[in-house]
Amino acid sequence: MADFFQNGSIATLQNITSRPVEAIEQDLRQFAQFRNMVLLLPALFSEFETPSMPRIIAELQQVDYLSKIVLSLDRADEGQFRMAKKHMAGLPGEVKIVWHDGPRLQQLYRELEQESFRLGDPGKGRSVWMTMGYILADRNTYAIGLHDTDILNYERSLLARLFYPVVHPALDYEFSKGFYARATDRFYGRVTRLFYTPLLRSLMKILGYNQFLDFLDSFRYALSGEFAFIAPLARSIRISPTWGLEVSMLSEVYTKTSINRVAQVELLGTYEHKHQVLDTTQPREGLIRMANEIAKTLFRVLSQDGIVMSGSFFRTLQTTYIQESRFAIEKYNALALINGLQYDRHEEIAATEVFVEALKSAIEEFMADPVGIPLLSAWVRVRAAIPDFHKRLAAAVDEDNA
Repeated sequence: MADFFQNGSIATLQNITSRPVEAIEQDLRQFAQFRNMVLLLPALFSEFETPSMPRIIAELQQVDYLSKIVLSLDRADEGQFRMAKKHMAGLPGEVKIVWHDGPRLQQLYRELEQESFRLGDPGKGRSVWMTMGYILADRNTYAIGLHDTDILNYERSLLARLFYPVVHPALDYEFSKGFYARATDRFYGRVTRLFYTPLLRSLMKILGYNQFLDFLDSFRYALSGEFAFIAPLARSIRISPTWGLEVSMLSEVYTKTSINRVAQVELLGTYEHKHQVLDTTQPREGLIRMANEIAKTLFRVLSQDGIVMSGSFFRTLQTTYIQESRFAIEKYNALALINGLQYDRHEEIAATEVFVEALKSAIEEFMADPVGIPLLSAWVRVRAAIPDFHKRLAAAVDEDNA
């Protein structure tokens, strides 16, 4: 049985009783009569060639409370786009695919750039942002949920629990974030365990109490790719086009709504997906790049809040992070021992040494360019600059899917 303890500044909705998914779905069908829910699935075409996507599709075939499912398809040629349509055709309700590599969407991307919207490089952040624009073009949308498409042990209960806090009429949450354990016979989630959380704790130790850092530290799995929010909030937030997407999303949620309207919900007992590589020969790829971009995003958000970060600050931060990461390793070693899990302390220490280098490079890049890659604009700004863009975006997607 999970604990029910509430710590941190946000509500934590644990899975205490393993309530049957059918009972949760029955509630959601009632809510769906007046609160339309849309699922956004970000995917590369290559994920259709893995075991995860067929399992997700099979589970979603049993879901009947969604008003629409939208696949955000990246890195796909025309043949692959048509193949994805075929795979998605068996899902209930309305299904749309946003084909980012198609000529219609590419033309719209060019138009945004001509209007001085800086979009960054192609990737998950940019694709999710454009797909959100398509979904928000429908004013009947009440809530949007998003989860990754590389989940090997996906269950439809994940989706039901993710939507529940933001659509239940007796609750008052605008944003829900998923959490779960990343463990099998060993621990995963190295960036969260050994970099993100120790870095947050280091910043808090140096800066003292900071409400934003306390907010971030309240999430049990801040880097999870699963979240849901109501449409008005979705229209007003900006997101990062880089791997800092999750941190930038939380920073925008923090500024655009009340902490009391944010919840985290336990989605699965354990969560298994493809694991990113920690390869010291590829500092711009995998977990090293992820750590670098997370750190830069954190620094930029804090600097925007008026916090001054000088050379001496960053020197202190590096040494404090090293200490905090070692504390984390000792905690996880104890947890592994009492549960009989595999745990290689040497390998974990080696990982933190790699993360120290990622932190150093993030500091250097931030100091050289504190602004960096700007966040993608809120959709309210796009609508103000190009009033009919959302209509033409919706038309382009509909024409691709015709």
